[in-house]
This record gives sequence, C-alpha cells and structure tokens, in this order.
Amino acid sequence: MNGVLRERSLSATNRLGVSRVIGSSGWRRRRLLILCYHGISLTNEHEWNPSLYMPASTLERRLQTIERTGCTVLPLGEAVARLYRGALPDRAVALTFDDGYYDFLARAYPLLERYGFPATIYLPTLRCEHNRPIVNVLAAYMMWLRRDRVLTAPELPGLGAEPYPLATAAQRALVLQRINAAIRPLDPEPDERDEIARALARRLELEYDRFVEERVLTLLRPSEVTWLATRGIDFQLHTHRHRTPDDDDRFVEEVRENRERLQAMTGIPAVHFCYPSGVYRSAYLPLLRANGVRSATTTRLGIAGPSSDPLLLPRFVDTSLVSDGKFEAWLQGILPWLRDPRGAHVPVPR
Repeated sequence: MNGVLRERSLSATNRLGVSRVIGSSGWRRRRLLILCYHGISLTNEHEWNPSLYMPASTLERRLQTIERTGCTVLPLGEAVARLYRGALPDRAVALTFDDGYYDFLARAYPLLERYGFPATIYLPTLRCEHNRPIVNVLAAYMMWLRRDRVLTAPELPGLGAEPYPLATAAQRALVLQRINAAIRPLDPEPDERDEIARALARRLELEYDRFVEERVLTLLRPSEVTWLATRGIDFQLHTHRHRTPDDDDRFVEEVRENRERLQAMTGIPAVHFCYPSGVYRSAYLPLLRANGVRSATTTRLGIAGPSSDPLLLPRFVDTSLVSDGKFEAWLQGILPWLRDPRGAHVPVPR
C-alpha cells in the first residue's frame, strides 16, 4: 500500500506543478542528473531481468518525458565541466549506457538519433573484441528460458551429477555460483569460457550458435564502435575486462589497456570512467587522477551537485521497474531534493 500511496503522491505532485517549481529552481540548476541504462531488449530480456533490461518502448517513453519536461541533455564531458563551473542549464541531464551491448545499436541509438540526444557508453573492450555473448549473463538467461527444467550437467565445472531445478531465481543463481566458484581460480581464457556456455546450452537443448548469430547479450564490435563514434556517440572507460582488481598496478593496467583499445576504435582519448558493477575503493581515486581521469560514475543513487567528488559521481539507474511518475520526479529534482535538500549526495567509498 505504501508503494501505491507514493505513486499517487508523485502523480499529484507532478499534476499540481510542484515538480515544475523544483525543476525551475536554482537548486536544480546547480545539479546534474546522470541517468544510467544497461540493456534495451532485443526480444524478451526485460521479462527475464527487468532490473537490467527495458523494452525499447519504455526507453522511448523516457525520452519523450525528458523532452516534455524541458530537460537539457548534455554530452557527459560538457555536463561535468559545466557542473563544476556553475554553468548548467535548466534541468541538466546526461545519458549513460553501461557495457555497450549490441542492443544499444539495434534499439537505443535509433531513438536517441530521433530525439537528438547525446549519450555516453562505458565500454569494457575485451568482449567487444572477443565478440561472443557474455558468459555469466547468457547462462542466467538460458536457464530462465528453461526454467521448467531440471538441469543435470556433470561435465560442467562445479556441478557434479546431482540434479538442479531451475524454477526460481535463487535456484538458477546457485548453479551460476557453483560454476563461477569452480572456474574463478583457473581464470580461463575467453574461448574456454565460451565452451562452458556452449555446454550449458547443449544441456538445456538451446542453440548456442543462434545466440551468437543474433548477438544476444553480446557487446558492440570494434567496427560498430567506430561507426557510432563518427555519429557522435561518446565512448568512455569501463576497464578492459570489466574488473576492479584490489591490486593497484592491475587496476591501473585495466584502465590503460581499456583506454588504448578505445582510442584505437574512436580516435579520441577517453578521460571519463565508470566503476564496473559499481565496485570501487578509496585507493582507486588517486590512481584515476594520476592517469588523467576527469570523472568517474558510481551506481549510488543521487543527483550530482557542486560539492560532489568528480570521481564519485552518483547516478539514477533507470530500469523497467521504475514508474513514469518516479522517473519524472527525478528529472525535475523533487525526489533527490526530498532525500536531501542540501544536495549532499556524495557516495562514501567502501
């Protein structure tokens, strides 16, 4: 009931114009809302994982709301620079997409082009170059597709001969946990990981090669990155292997290798960073500064203000589970203002 009442309250707030008052205020003008997206469904991915995927129709509705509410969508680099100069326009927004899945090109880019909105993709480059489905994500999706089955796969690492029902998310997560625990110490090469996904597909009576052909849960290819970059899509750092190692030298190497690969594809040096899976440590900050990184985004909920650390910028992660009313309230600034009228949304490193 609390959720229903909250949605009604948000709708009333928007309808009565309170949101517009906050949206036009000096408080909102000094703040930047960085929106975070992940996947835009090619088919039914949002039914499998609505916290990761949304249908293209929902994304289009979001873009319509951004346009209708008079938000100004800025390129990320310009938005961050203007935030700290105190020169943001009304209701400033930056659009970011994590990981750079192929579905961005197939589903999101045509909509962004139609509305004329710039966007940034944080791209891990290993699986961009080794262009096969992301193994862990594909494994979870395949088990969801066969959630009416019981899996027996003694040839898969960590499983043994016992049966594994797949009916619930917890049961499917257990299978992934056991496979990952078995292979993590081995740190297999990408081709070896692909063979695990292929073996799981075979056991589930699914066609792995069809997922490859249709680019399901697969990142952009280098040629597609180059093409999108020539059309104004901004590509920035997300580490080469989508990892945040505890070892300082390995972390720096991840960032440098990622930057080199991105520059080879786009011709532009990447200077903005996103922490993979939102994982960061205090020790990363001086390393990023020393390597010329100007901003870094987290997955901590909030709106960036003039006192936000540029290497710990909060974002609003938009998903299929977010209502239209809540989304508009974040655009206007009323929800972040209610969370903290001072705007002190500075994440604390773990």
